[in-house]
Amino acid sequence: MFVGHYAGALVAKAIEPRAPLWSYVLACQAVDIAWGGLIIAGVEKVSVDHSLPGSALVLSHMPYSHSLPATVLWSAGVATVLALLLKLPRRAGLFIGLAVLSHWLLDLLVHRPDLPLLWTGPKVGLGLWNHAVLEQAVEMGLLAMAAAAWAWRRGKEGLGWRGPVVFLGFLLVLQVVPLLKPLADDPVGLGSSAIATYLAVGLVAFLAEFRTRKD
Repeated sequence: MFVGHYAGALVAKAIEPRAPLWSYVLACQAVDIAWGGLIIAGVEKVSVDHSLPGSALVLSHMPYSHSLPATVLWSAGVATVLALLLKLPRRAGLFIGLAVLSHWLLDLLVHRPDLPLLWTGPKVGLGLWNHAVLEQAVEMGLLAMAAAAWAWRRGKEGLGWRGPVVFLGFLLVLQVVPLLKPLADDPVGLGSSAIATYLAVGLVAFLAEFRTRKD
């Protein structure tokens, strides 16, 4: 699951528009941003196996980013910090927290059993990564439905369509590019590129949300 995670951000934005889009976008990938930092630090472990169907990632140890208890803590922490910094109403803070939590729930669909229910196990995952075409269809379908909800909300508010097109076009490019180049078995490189990518998506979300009225 990659761009499919942004379905959580777009649904949250459609339901509770008072938080900026970029905050939801960073929230829905906060778990992976933390994972990138922990991989760079050597605290969590990842390797690459190109013989696997679908994703080549082998996520052998990630209790502090992707266990269910850790995700709940990340949800509470990110929601609290962003709500305070942005002076958001309580409901908007709640939806930021839900956007963080959506990451684990969507990962549950696609990951092989590598998501700890507790800090170290048992590990769960429904394994859609093993069925690459189906996984891509589910991911893009979720994103399309969430994007439709976001576009509907913007339409109700009298906002234009250019922002959604720019943002979704950028996500589409990000989804295609990794398919053209195999992952390198370099944990530091994987962690660094993950963090850079998620921050870049947050920046594009910020730029895409200019409140331009319809012509």
